[in-house]
Amino acid sequence: MGNISRRRVLSLGAVLGLAGVASAPEAWAWSSRGSLAGTDAVTDPFQVWDPEPDEVAARLLADGVIPAVNTAWRSWVDNADPLPAGMPGYLTSYLQQVNRLPSWADATALAASERYYKRLASYLFVSQSLGSGIMSTVIPREARAVYWSAGGADMKERAAKTFTFGYDLNSETAWQPTGHFVVTANKTRLVHSVVRNLLPTSPRFMETSDQPKPISNGDILRTFHSVATYAHSNLLKWGIRLSAAEQEADLHAWQVALHLLGVRREFIPATWADALTQAEHMLWPNLGPTTEGTSLAETLLGYITQPTLGLATGFVHEFVRYLLGDEMCDWLGLRRDWAQAALIKVEWPLYVAFREGTSGVFPGSGYLFDQALRGIAMLYLNNGTSATQTPVTLPAANRPGA
Repeated sequence: MGNISRRRVLSLGAVLGLAGVASAPEAWAWSSRGSLAGTDAVTDPFQVWDPEPDEVAARLLADGVIPAVNTAWRSWVDNADPLPAGMPGYLTSYLQQVNRLPSWADATALAASERYYKRLASYLFVSQSLGSGIMSTVIPREARAVYWSAGGADMKERAAKTFTFGYDLNSETAWQPTGHFVVTANKTRLVHSVVRNLLPTSPRFMETSDQPKPISNGDILRTFHSVATYAHSNLLKWGIRLSAAEQEADLHAWQVALHLLGVRREFIPATWADALTQAEHMLWPNLGPTTEGTSLAETLLGYITQPTLGLATGFVHEFVRYLLGDEMCDWLGLRRDWAQAALIKVEWPLYVAFREGTSGVFPGSGYLFDQALRGIAMLYLNNGTSATQTPVTLPAANRPGA
């Protein structure tokens, strides 16, 4: 997306910790006429949470049954799997209501999304790992919520679980009986609910929180834009040929995913044009550095540049800079490597052109991009597997010391 205007970021003032005086966030103004609901109303998604699973999560915590649920969940992986035994009745009852596709889901479009993701998996992985993964650390609310939750204390596992969600959605069998995504999405929704119950009990998190609890519908949408809308823009910017049907299938898969995560229809964009407009309102003006986010970025980049993966720090940092622009990377203190910057600027487009068949010349440094893909997959996705190797589990507490 290129560099983000510092003026736009500073407008949030104290909310992002960038100014010494208080200033209120811009009022929500996006109309639901651009949503799946198609109505014409203005409702702030940052004031909407997910009450039904939040109540279930509160009972799970109060009853002390989180470990038992995590044990039961080990056998619940495929979309066609029956709900596992060993869970409280109220959890089973809740899952029986939500563990299905919405009535408006289009099976043809979902099948098309599986083919789309199979074709474009490598590009999406670059965008989502080195791009969206690091961008998440300059989304202040997300960075603080991740840092002070249990996952923030073990970012390698936390990142693996996050990539499991993306991997299962981008799988060529995502929506089929043997796929995992419907189950993964339902587990992730409950993780959000547990975190919403836990983080308000953390004095350290609440010191800087501007919400009564985290992970509102708006926060989930902001993450959606940092992953899906950003990736959609990247593919077009990189010159990858996308048919209208493929683009619609990609968006529909995400629309269903957002529904499964508890986002209301009046907030889910109806078209990519609506998504881009919404992202301009809620994502790009709301980026900025935080102490927590900088720490998370340093940890994540440390994993990627560890010697066993064979990826030079300069190459990784400049690839991130190529994807995110200078301003975000300057916030995170990424050191410059001008030789690697020049190489990536020239050779990544050539690499894409070769893979897309518009050039017969494989760039001299193309192996670096192949190596980066393999290395990050091995690190975060247990050599490219998904939920069976990196199960989504419920936390029972916040980060130690939170």
